[in-house]
Amino acid sequence: MTTDDRVPPSRSLTSSDARTGVIAGASAYAIWGLFPLYFHRLDEVRPFEIACLRILSTCVLVWVILAARGRTRAAISAVADVALLVRVALAGLMVTANWLIYVWAVSADHVVDAAIGYFINPLVTVSLGVVLLRERLRQMQKVALGFGVLSVIVLTAAYGRFPWIALSLAVTFALYGYLKKTAGLEAIPALAIETLCMAPIGVVGLVVLASRSGLDTTGADATTQTLLVVLGAVTALPLVLFGVAARRVPLSMLGLLQYLTPTMQLLCGVL
Repeated sequence: MTTDDRVPPSRSLTSSDARTGVIAGASAYAIWGLFPLYFHRLDEVRPFEIACLRILSTCVLVWVILAARGRTRAAISAVADVALLVRVALAGLMVTANWLIYVWAVSADHVVDAAIGYFINPLVTVSLGVVLLRERLRQMQKVALGFGVLSVIVLTAAYGRFPWIALSLAVTFALYGYLKKTAGLEAIPALAIETLCMAPIGVVGLVVLASRSGLDTTGADATTQTLLVVLGAVTALPLVLFGVAARRVPLSMLGLLQYLTPTMQLLCGVL
């Protein structure tokens, strides 16, 4: 593994690094903010089938990109580090759980629940940064966080039931961000290893679904099948951008940037 593939998360960063991280993070969150429009169109396909297809299509795409760049050997060498492999595999498990919960929520018309989850997510992410990584918040960041807490309280009270969907989404993605941050791998190699570790789940899942009741994908209309074909690219792009951001900005700042996603998702759900 080269030094470019793994960089300690505690290394000093330049202002250029931080600027790149902020732009990458904001871009990732903006793309995720539009996801309800995309996945709502896939409501005729079962959530678990979509999650399996996301794992496999993203895995294939990312490894093709690594092969084209001549970086496969460097990524594979990371597997030799057992501690790193476990951390990255856990990250893959967290994001896969997040995908499954999110796709189910959108397909079952719980877009607002999902949006609340991503309002809660920054609070969990910032808490992990402050408690586990000893990051400090500036005064204006504390004010922004306070508004976030208030918004979650108001939204949850107005919704009138325990937000288990929201909490599940918040915790799984916050843990994913923490694991990505502390692994210190480059974005694309990290995503390649994550999806490779989760690929058996995708394969077994599709085999079980096909043997029991058939795959919804085969009977879907042309538009749905087209959307499923590009699912890997749609999934990989924001995850790569997020990986770039996770290595370049503090977890607390990453958490505050996340408010872009739920704001956009809430607008999608309401409007």
